Amino acid sequence: MGTSMPKNGRRDFCSVRRAAWILNLHPSAISRAVRVGELRAEPRNGRLVIPESELTRLLAGAAVAQDGGRK
Repeated sequence: MGTSMPKNGRRDFCSVRRAAWILNLHPSAISRAVRVGELRAEPRNGRLVIPESELTRLLAGAAVAQDGGRK
């Protein structure tokens, strides 16, 4: 039986609810973003899951937006 946890202890994917919690959004906002193509999701075991790389991309974009793009 496989595990969804890689050896570094992090998950590769998270549920729509967990992604909403991480991004401080309502789960319906996450579902809408997936539906309109702003957020990539994959079907796994009959559910949509969000790759953690997508969350990292969104969080990095939010940090740049708050910083105004300055370094």
